[in-house]
Amino acid sequence: MLKKLAISTGSRDEMQDITKKVQQIIDESEVSEGVAYVYCAHTTGGITINENADPDVKTDMIMRLNEVFPWDHSRDRHAEGNTASHLKASTVGASQMVIIEKGSLILGMWQGIYFCEFDGPRQRKVYVKVIEG
Repeated sequence: MLKKLAISTGSRDEMQDITKKVQQIIDESEVSEGVAYVYCAHTTGGITINENADPDVKTDMIMRLNEVFPWDHSRDRHAEGNTASHLKASTVGASQMVIIEKGSLILGMWQGIYFCEFDGPRQRKVYVKVIEG
């Protein structure tokens, strides 16, 4: 089963918790045991798994990525001017795989699945492939 999530972002850098949306897709699939692949089909966005209990984690992650990959760098050559967003997306990665057991995502107590925006605001697509097994 393959489903597409439409995601709207409101700022240049943000992290949206999509855990409940992914779980809803698993519920609809009726897969009890298997895996869910969560894939971002964009070069300036990504998917990560991280803490979802304290919102400051998202703030700190974006702040630190901005420190490592500043938006304005005098030696960037990419014509669109968004080299930092490409570097952040490559660092975070385009996908995550999560095990499904008894119809639920196996995540740690504080973990959530995040779509990471690094060149917004935009309309984005995230694909979720649920595989039984």
